[in-house]
Amino acid sequence: MSDQPERQPRGEWAAAAPEICIAAIVVACAAVAGYAAAGLPGIAVVMTVASVAALAALRAIGPAQAAVPGDGQLSDSDTEAIPGTFAGYWRRRSGLADATQSLAAYDSGLRATLQHLLAARLAERHSVSLQDDPATARRLLCPRPRDQGLWYWVDPARPPAAAQNQRGIPPRTLAQLIDRLERL
Repeated sequence: MSDQPERQPRGEWAAAAPEICIAAIVVACAAVAGYAAAGLPGIAVVMTVASVAALAALRAIGPAQAAVPGDGQLSDSDTEAIPGTFAGYWRRRSGLADATQSLAAYDSGLRATLQHLLAARLAERHSVSLQDDPATARRLLCPRPRDQGLWYWVDPARPPAAAQNQRGIPPRTLAQLIDRLERL
């Protein structure tokens, strides 16, 4: 054991504190110079240029986006290729809200995602195939009697909902299902 106290991990941006401080000082000096040269419009120009430069820098250091083939229209499967974008997040959030409102929306979107997660967990941790051995998969996902209702939502043998007006997955049930997937 070491005699040094254990150091707490720092945030991702903590290492960039000196650079951020220098950038703030440069912007402040440029704002003062802009005010001296042109008054308030000078400050506005400096702040606009600094904002654009900061956004460009953040965009450059952010995660790379995968190329999305197609005609410019993004489908739900295309947004999976670009999870870091705001549009991808917004579509996921919208799909989640729709899945809690309509069973048809759940079946056409979130259900497949949850089934893929379940299949991956079963294969990685238990060497069980969801498609080949659904009985064992059900036993592993729903070990307690109160969990039995969760299987309906991920059952690969269940046909998609026919009626459009049926309620989707209740948020509480979705939370329980995600919790079970995490503990599986």
